[in-house]
Amino acid sequence: MIKIGNHSVGRDHPPFIIAEMSGNHNQSLERALKIVDAAADTGAHAVKLQTYTADTMTIDLEDGDFFISDPQSLWKGKSLYKLYEEAHTPWDWQRAIFERAAERGIVCLSTPFDASAVDFLEELDAPCYKIASFENTDVELIRRVAATGKPMIISTGMATVAELDESVRAAREGGCDDIILLQCTSTYPATPANSNILTIPHLRQLFGTEVGLSDHTMGVGVSVASVALGATLIEKHFTLARADGGVDSTFSMEPAEMEQLVIETKRAWESLGSVTYGPLSAEKKSLQFRRSLYVVQDVPPGGMLDEQNLRAIRPGRGLPTKYLSTLLGQKLPAGAARGTPFTWDLLKSEQ
Repeated sequence: MIKIGNHSVGRDHPPFIIAEMSGNHNQSLERALKIVDAAADTGAHAVKLQTYTADTMTIDLEDGDFFISDPQSLWKGKSLYKLYEEAHTPWDWQRAIFERAAERGIVCLSTPFDASAVDFLEELDAPCYKIASFENTDVELIRRVAATGKPMIISTGMATVAELDESVRAAREGGCDDIILLQCTSTYPATPANSNILTIPHLRQLFGTEVGLSDHTMGVGVSVASVALGATLIEKHFTLARADGGVDSTFSMEPAEMEQLVIETKRAWESLGSVTYGPLSAEKKSLQFRRSLYVVQDVPPGGMLDEQNLRAIRPGRGLPTKYLSTLLGQKLPAGAARGTPFTWDLLKSEQ
């Protein structure tokens, strides 16, 4: 069990839901604060920022490796620098966002992308840190975050087992024992077929960490299914309305969808229970509606039981149906009226 703010993350608790703001503030602090309010209203447990500037991410070049030309990319036609300039959350907003989250009773955390961001977030007393998939091999960043002693969430997108092993070792050697690995597919949006959530229990077994899902698919189906496989934390991008646009809006959840995610993942968690056989206490009243053996035609004294006067029907007050073949051909010394639940006593000579 891992503590993030006042919340516990682990299999004995409902899934911890993070609403990822990312660049959906559209460069408006007022909108960013509305996103915090909307996340709190949905029942999400946390809202997450990203802490970087265009200059801490890349250099200002418009061509070659620094230009997005992939026709399938949501960000085709932009340089990396311009994209990060548009998407970043200004650092002078972040204290106000943290404070609004505290006012609304929701955790605020962030993804730092370099050591300067970690130093800044420590000034805000961030309760937890997220390592993005694209930084999950940056062991120096992981060591810097581990040194804070705070819990660390690491998305696993694109990483091999060897790379994850190196990252988890770096975190532990740096002093972080509270690690949550998130199964993640680094495509935007991701498809259910590429989600491979069967990896979730394998991550838990392989690395001995808490596990969850960073979900870039549309809808709630993949996230709900992940809970059945042991996910204890789920992160989804979040916006006020996809129609408002923004760098991440097309694969972000709207408030009604996030509320449904919170509800359905909790229901999925509640349904897990434990390995159980036999009637639950809640089922005991239903036992009466099983089939059992009943006399369905009047049987006179000394009459013989046959398939016309003894049948397996509901309710369940008579003998179990498995005795039907044993009883056929037997005589009832005192007989029995139609509607009598069959018991062994009916075979006795004195009633």
